Amino acid sequence: MTLISPQLQRFVLTKYHGGSFKTAAAKSSFNIKARSTSCSAIAIDAPGSSLTDVAGIRWGSTSLQGAREEMEDAVVVRSEGLDEFSFAAVFDGHAGFNSVKFLRDELYKECCAALQGGLLLRGNDFKAIREALLETFEKVDSKLLNWLESNGEEDGSGSTATLMFVGNDTLVISHVGDSCVVQSCSGKAEVLTHPHRPYGSNKASLREIKRIREEGGWISNGRICGDIAVSRAFGDMRFKTKKNEMLKKGVEERRWTEKFASRVQFNGDLVTASPDVFQVTFGTDSEFVLLASDGLWDYINSSDAVTFVRNQLRKHGDVQLACDALAEAALVTNYIEINARKITSALLLQI
Repeated sequence: MTLISPQLQRFVLTKYHGGSFKTAAAKSSFNIKARSTSCSAIAIDAPGSSLTDVAGIRWGSTSLQGAREEMEDAVVVRSEGLDEFSFAAVFDGHAGFNSVKFLRDELYKECCAALQGGLLLRGNDFKAIREALLETFEKVDSKLLNWLESNGEEDGSGSTATLMFVGNDTLVISHVGDSCVVQSCSGKAEVLTHPHRPYGSNKASLREIKRIREEGGWISNGRICGDIAVSRAFGDMRFKTKKNEMLKKGVEERRWTEKFASRVQFNGDLVTASPDVFQVTFGTDSEFVLLASDGLWDYINSSDAVTFVRNQLRKHGDVQLACDALAEAALVTNYIEINARKITSALLLQI
């Protein structure tokens, strides 16, 4: 198969490893039980590595940083606490790392409790699973907002979160933000999630725009109140508990007039942490699942990504190497277009 993107073709031909790129943390092979979950980049060598209770599934993950001063993404893979299921997540932070730092451990802990150590997942009652995850996301967001405010300083950080609970033949996804999950079925890309963004003409975006306007917000240049380009996320106090303060600050900074502000009436949160929850059953044609932040999907479409990974796996069969190569390819494309300002986090599992 050929790659559609010229930038990807150039990457494969040149095997580019530009000196201006750096990994967020040193990559190595290790047993998951022994690792620290505080790493923002995780590498699990495919040969001989597997997650407990999930036989036959191999993992690879990576985070690459462009020219930004601070790494605001985190990738987490854990196997304890959910009998017969394993957990993987990508967090994409903005306006600082504090929200990601809070979420990467707290969200997993609360999910394990809400899912009764995996009992709900094994029971396969999707309604109960969905309700548990909806309540958990709301609870954790409330705890995060309180924690950010208790820091004693203005903290405008926030984070998207896309979680996967993986069993032998089942995948449950709980998704907030603009990361994306794609499954390869006999080489065909199947997009399992849709980004929560306040712009665009697709069904998901129109739903987000409608919700924001009903809550009293507005969209300017594809951003909520001219500020943020993602409509669902954890944290982001100025669009939740501090909306009136945000409105007043906008007047002081002359981003809008006092007359305009006086007409605004908020009815609820402009940014929400309410997730979309999906359940997927792996079929005989299921090959692998790819979860990545928008640093990948903004520059490589799902079909190209699936083709790229399939070619990599045919070449050497190493899931981790395929994941690393895909992230670097995205960063090269990113660098060509906007001087590598963004960050790419990717997590790949082979079924």
